[in-house]
Amino acid sequence: MGPLDLRRELLDIVGERGATFSPDHQPDDLHDETLHPDPRVPYAVLYPTCTEQVSQIAALASTHGIPVTPRGSGTGLSGGATPVTDGFVVSFARMNQLLRLDTLDHVAVVQPGITLRELGEILAPSGLRYPVYPGELSGSLGGNVNTNAGGMRAVRHGVTRHHVLGLELVLIDGTIVRTGGAVVKSSSGYDLTQLVIGSEGTLAMVTEVTLKLSPTMPHSSTVLVPFRTLEEVTRIVPTIVGSGLEPSMLEYLDVLTMSAISNATNLELGVLASVAEQTAAYLIIVLETRTDHQLADDIAALAFIVEGAGALDVYVLAPTAGTRLIEARERAFWVGKAAGANEIIDVVVPRSSVPTFLREATQIAQRHDAFISGCGHVGDGNVHLSVFLPDEHKRAAMLLELFRFGVDIGCQISGEHGIGRDKQAPYLELTDPTLLDLQRRIKHAFDPSQLLNPYRLLDERQLP
Repeated sequence: MGPLDLRRELLDIVGERGATFSPDHQPDDLHDETLHPDPRVPYAVLYPTCTEQVSQIAALASTHGIPVTPRGSGTGLSGGATPVTDGFVVSFARMNQLLRLDTLDHVAVVQPGITLRELGEILAPSGLRYPVYPGELSGSLGGNVNTNAGGMRAVRHGVTRHHVLGLELVLIDGTIVRTGGAVVKSSSGYDLTQLVIGSEGTLAMVTEVTLKLSPTMPHSSTVLVPFRTLEEVTRIVPTIVGSGLEPSMLEYLDVLTMSAISNATNLELGVLASVAEQTAAYLIIVLETRTDHQLADDIAALAFIVEGAGALDVYVLAPTAGTRLIEARERAFWVGKAAGANEIIDVVVPRSSVPTFLREATQIAQRHDAFISGCGHVGDGNVHLSVFLPDEHKRAAMLLELFRFGVDIGCQISGEHGIGRDKQAPYLELTDPTLLDLQRRIKHAFDPSQLLNPYRLLDERQLP
């Protein structure tokens, strides 16, 4: 088949307005938010509007051996949505609808292109919400599924996989299958829903997601707690989690990160100068309850815990200030990027091991002449570090040493951003070869010709 014939077949599937062709692509369709962009020009970027069109695209790609890169909103941070030269990009931007809302069973069925912001606005009148909060509300649900996105509410509500009940999938040969359904548990065969979640688009294309929703809590408060040392912050976290208070967010920011996001957003939190000058790190806690009375009791109990652990003060923020602080925290990646960070990692370690990991991370950075600063979802052990070390080879050596130490104490290289291309090399080096082999056999069962999002995660080949 010649290029003109292929173009005609694609336009027959998606319509004249449903595709762009090389070199006339929208620039935003050719990258995600990795700090290491490596632009590639696909043959076509396709914008299907339904599952049947996705199926036809997949079947055509399979027939002609053309690689396919699924794409949500492009907010990923690991190069997972980088196109393959002369391949297809399947953008789900036009598949962005809420298909069904069941307020009795607390279930929503959505297309993969709907964003977190769009879904939140639709659900607001119902008193229900999708509680996963990765921080970038322009992210799509399909992207959330493919990276098993987490975020600031994970300490209480878990991550994406805890809220996905079922999926509709298109396999690379065009086959359409459904996994799971609108039930909260199942012991009926292999759980293919959970297998696909976090697979970074390498096993199948997600065309529909069945979500479990949660009631919105009517009363909440944001509490800011400064400490003299970062170790004091991380050591108190298991006590807070074990107290029964069930914070919906439990975040840490070192003083440099707090200063950077405050300056970037013109945020004034009212921390006394005498306190600020002693502070090395902050803990941010969001409490949510059903009643004002319970919220007041929870705040008092929290204050008692942190003051006993050496907190310099406890600030219960006004609602507007609390909202602005959380919004500023969401911008930490962009602030780090603007400051020239060369890498932003998202290691996750056992919660009790966070102090040990951060101490060693500081020493490793010093040995490699690097500078690090950070924040993270410390309630679930997810540490985000901005790494400033321009030399690519030195940085790779430093990161490998850091990841190796983390793996030795039980960490995972990525807690929520995914492996993609950026963390592929250390992942392949530090992961049990038997486990890698098993994953490759699973990949082969789904995609024997290696066409779905190739050259990342498990695949060592260079991206063409």
